[in-house]
Amino acid sequence: MTSQLFALCFEASRPLRLAQFWSGLLGWEMTDDPHGGVTLLPSDDTGFRIRFVPTQEQKAGQNRMHFDLTSTSLEGQQKTVADALELGGRHIDVGQRPEEGHVVLADPDGNEFCVIEPGNNFLAECGFIGALACDGSQDVGYFWSEALRWPLVWDQDQETAIRSPHGGPKITWGGPPVAPKTGRNRLHFDLAPPTDGDQKAEVDRLVSLGATRVDSGEGETGRVEMLDPDGNEFCVLTPR
Repeated sequence: MTSQLFALCFEASRPLRLAQFWSGLLGWEMTDDPHGGVTLLPSDDTGFRIRFVPTQEQKAGQNRMHFDLTSTSLEGQQKTVADALELGGRHIDVGQRPEEGHVVLADPDGNEFCVIEPGNNFLAECGFIGALACDGSQDVGYFWSEALRWPLVWDQDQETAIRSPHGGPKITWGGPPVAPKTGRNRLHFDLAPPTDGDQKAEVDRLVSLGATRVDSGEGETGRVEMLDPDGNEFCVLTPR
C-alpha cells in the first residue's frame, strides 16, 4: 500500500502563535504535537492535519506552496479577510493585478495565502481549503500523483493538479518557469506509510519515482527527509 498524506507541516518561528491563527481561521481543533510543536485536526474532509514545528531559520523569499481559501459569496470572502486580519494576518503585494478578484494575505509568520473570490469553477467542489497551490513543474505534479496514488484532475499547458479520491483540497502546480529556491521551504508534506508498512520500502519506492533521500542527521527521530524532483523537502514517517 502507498503512503498517505499525513500532514502539511509549517516550520514556524512561533509555532503556537501560528497554530492559533490557523485554528481560528479554519475552525480546527488544536492539540499538542508529540515532537514539541502544535497540531490542528481537520473538522472537514481535508484528509490531513496541519503541524507547526519550531525553526530558528528566518523566512527567505516567497513560499513555493500556499493555501487558496474558497468563498461562496462576496460577503463570505470579505468576512474571511476580516477574520484573518483580526487574528493577526496582513495584506501583502506579490504582484497581483487590481482586476484580479482574489485577496492575497500573509499569516503572522509571513506565509502567503489567498482568499479566492466566489464563482471559481476550478475549486467549486472543494471545501474551505480549496487548494494547496504550488510553484512547481509538470514533472513534480506527475511525481506526487504517483507518490500518493491521487489521480490527475488537471493536466494542461504544463499545469497539473491532483486530488484525493476521498475529496478534500486539490494540490496544484503552476508549471514553468519555477522560481529558484531561496532556502529551506517553510511548508512541507509528512507522509505516513500504512500501519503494517515498511518505511524503507516506501522510501525506495519514492526514490524510484524520482525523489532523493537527504541524510542530514538532523530533525525528528524516525523520520526520513527527502526531496521531490523540484527539490522540495518532504518527510516519510515511521509506520503508525
